[in-house]
Amino acid sequence: MARFHASLACCFALLAAMSAGQLPAQSLQRPLPHPVVPSREFRQAVQNGTRTNTGEPGSRYWQQWAEYRISTRLTPEERMVEGTVRITYHNHSPDPLGYIALNLLQNLHAEGVMRNGFAVVTGGVDLRGVAVADQELEPRPEPGEAGYTVNGTVLRVFPPEPVQPGETINLSIDWSFTVPQAGASGRMGWSEDNMFHIAYWYPQVAVYDDVNGWHTDQFLGGAEFYSGFATYDLSIAAPEGWVVMATGRLLNPEEVLASEIFRRYRAAHDSDEVVHVLTAEDFGPGRATGIAPSGFLVWRFHADSVRDVAFSATSESLWDAARTPVGDRDGDGDTDYALINTFWRVAAPKWTNAWRYAQHSIDFMSRWTGLPYPWPHMTSVEGGSIIGGGMEFPMMTLIGDYNTRSDSALYYVTAHELGHMWVPMIVSTDERRHAWMDEGTTTFNENQARKEFFPGLNHDHPDRDGYLAVARLELEGEMMRWSDYHYPGPAYGTASYSKPATVLVALRGLLGEAAFVRGFREYIDTWAYKHPQPWDFFNTFDRTSGQNLGWFWRSWYYETWILDHAVDNVREGSDGTTIVIEDRGQVPMPARITITLANGQTMTREIPVGTWLEGKNRSAVSLPAGAEVVRVEIDAEHLFPDIDRSNNVWQRRSSKDW
Repeated sequence: MARFHASLACCFALLAAMSAGQLPAQSLQRPLPHPVVPSREFRQAVQNGTRTNTGEPGSRYWQQWAEYRISTRLTPEERMVEGTVRITYHNHSPDPLGYIALNLLQNLHAEGVMRNGFAVVTGGVDLRGVAVADQELEPRPEPGEAGYTVNGTVLRVFPPEPVQPGETINLSIDWSFTVPQAGASGRMGWSEDNMFHIAYWYPQVAVYDDVNGWHTDQFLGGAEFYSGFATYDLSIAAPEGWVVMATGRLLNPEEVLASEIFRRYRAAHDSDEVVHVLTAEDFGPGRATGIAPSGFLVWRFHADSVRDVAFSATSESLWDAARTPVGDRDGDGDTDYALINTFWRVAAPKWTNAWRYAQHSIDFMSRWTGLPYPWPHMTSVEGGSIIGGGMEFPMMTLIGDYNTRSDSALYYVTAHELGHMWVPMIVSTDERRHAWMDEGTTTFNENQARKEFFPGLNHDHPDRDGYLAVARLELEGEMMRWSDYHYPGPAYGTASYSKPATVLVALRGLLGEAAFVRGFREYIDTWAYKHPQPWDFFNTFDRTSGQNLGWFWRSWYYETWILDHAVDNVREGSDGTTIVIEDRGQVPMPARITITLANGQTMTREIPVGTWLEGKNRSAVSLPAGAEVVRVEIDAEHLFPDIDRSNNVWQRRSSKDW
């Protein structure tokens, strides 16, 4: 809390100086960033010892854990998923839990639920049985009684007794639902009767964390998800001839794949080049898969330390596979690998190179973040008519066919969705409230991957230009606004994607490459398999940079202020040249000035951010008499998102300019 108090004292001193007339009158024309004050709940967590003001988990940090055993059956003809989930939930918190909250995300498609846009009504989730420790529960219990309630996308299970700290509870739920064609706002569903991607599909325990307790925000169809880590054992029954891939390691490939397909699948694990595991000639029972007396094969998967599971089932998708390096996972000095899978249909020919796009994305992100990809495979699934862009799940992504877009666009979306394997799939942020923490970070990471795959272009600039276009129209909203409550129009996308990615570029420009990468990787490493809050992110960079960046966080993340530095005038006198810089925006940032002299020499000067934090909006740089100044440019490297670059440059036209 000392850092907060120091910032507050500085602002009070500044206000006092203004009142006493110690600053020029023009200083009153600009706003000053207030100190960053974390939420009351975060401050309480710091007092409780689970969080810190340095961006690190506290000595008493805890998080919940669960083990899932899911047995499910997909019936394509009926477009039905049904199953049983058995959950062992461990209460690692210091709190007794009077109920367990679970997400029923398919209830977005139930009659009469809250949602912020259109969704086809399929009936949502049919709960066929809910039990605690094998005791069947009834719906709508009286206060104090065991039972369960459903409110929109949230299921609350009330056990006979509260779950005490350190205790474990066993839940069992039987359920089913009809698969919507493009469900969960185009994040899952079915396509052309030959492909299913099943996600947000089982009763999943909501997050109970050390800051806010139970997270029971409704899923309204827009803002995404916040999930806890768990271990999963999946058994997925699908008709023979349908190939299934899911989050986790496939445990019985030799049982479910036809022998030749299994051979190719194993060969791909050791191949740097593509292996065509499944071709169009291989479709059908006995060729793609084995044959079972019941007509259904059971595919078994196991996943450790993931925050969700999804699966695809396809009867007519090509399957390409190859390995990709991920770095040294276990510290033995040897390079480790993950398997890349791509499933795509012949109607999506741009997917021919999708395996290579995924191969590079996982390799690059492992190097860029400093955290090797930890899981056995990464699978991309083409889902034309379900989704236009892409959606991420642990070890899985669903992406549109991209038939009307370029090959490079397919690489971009692949790099983005696979970048999500780090945030939020490992660094598990709360997307429902702070979408910028995962989407903005991943957009930034995607752009760094683009630079390596398509060298010669600055791939940060399109997001910068998109943000500035919205800012000029005054249609943006604050990044710290909860994700479901942005203004209609481009505010959500700008605050979640383009602006936070652009601000990370500005932070890198402010700190320098080395200091930025150090802070960025420290944040990833510190919060891997944990749940960071925005202030953990801010505090990590404050600590690693050795600076109080509160003015930066407040100006960019809490406000819709703009940056607009301008060269006001350049004047020559007998004692030298004076360059006057004006700050016409509200965001305080250092003004970095490149000066070109008539003899070809260039020099740089900087007006530090502290000048603007004093309340000034004009400052001058003086040069001794000598060679004439012929050009002045602010931020020549284009590191900062200045809203009007037309006033960033002064060019000498003739001696009359003097």
